[in-house]
Amino acid sequence: IFRETLSKRGVRVITGLAKYFRQRDKNRNGFLSQAALKEALKVFHLEMPEGDFESLWLILDDSKSDKVDYGEFTHAIFGEMNEYRKAFVRKAYIKLDFNKTGSVPMVDVRKCYCAK
Repeated sequence: IFRETLSKRGVRVITGLAKYFRQRDKNRNGFLSQAALKEALKVFHLEMPEGDFESLWLILDDSKSDKVDYGEFTHAIFGEMNEYRKAFVRKAYIKLDFNKTGSVPMVDVRKCYCAK
C-alpha cells in the first residue's frame, strides 16, 4: 500500500521528503530516527497503521541500529533504477565529468546546469 501511495504522488513526495529530511538532519549524518521517519510520513500524509509502520521499520532498520540511512530508505521504496535510467545517468555523468577525473565538483555542475 505504501508503494502504491508513493507511486501515485511520486516525484513531488520524494523530493519533498528529501528536503524535509535534510532540514531535520541537524548533524548532517544522513540518518533518520524512527520518530523522524514517522513524523515525515505524517507531514506528507503517508500515515499507516502502527503495525504496518513497525513492519516497515524492521525492514528498513535491518542492522538494528535504531536509525535508517536516507539513501537506503529511498532504495527500499524505489528499488534499482531500470537500465534506461541507468544509461541516461551515465551519459549525463560523462558529460559533466569532462576532465575524466571520476568525480564532478559543484563548479563543473554549475557550468552545465541551470535550475531555472
